[in-house]
Amino acid sequence: QVQLVESGGGLVQTGGSLRLSCAFSGRTFSTYVMAWFRQAPGKEREFVAVISRSGGSTDYGASVKGRFTISRDNAKNTVYLQMNSLKPEDTAVYYCAARNDARVFRVESQYNNWGQGTQVTVSS
Repeated sequence: QVQLVESGGGLVQTGGSLRLSCAFSGRTFSTYVMAWFRQAPGKEREFVAVISRSGGSTDYGASVKGRFTISRDNAKNTVYLQMNSLKPEDTAVYYCAARNDARVFRVESQYNNWGQGTQVTVSS
């Protein structure tokens, strides 16, 4: 079975940067589309970014486009989320998700593998 372990969260000031990592194990990483979602207190889980199996296709949520970059290293079985120009409204638990598929999805319900999440807090 797939296991996903996020890391890299923490406390950062407004305008700062963080890089999240998600380590994948249990199956063949290169056959899985990978995504990041986030959930702030009292809010629904929100799509952040997705990357295709090869890394050749990416998509972003409107609120992070131009500030966040998703990437993957298929040799290391890891997906990354580089977050720049962070804002207090980026504060949330960030989750890594995976699906064995050639297509990319922005919808939470399309993913059947999830990590435990990592907390990101941006102070003003």
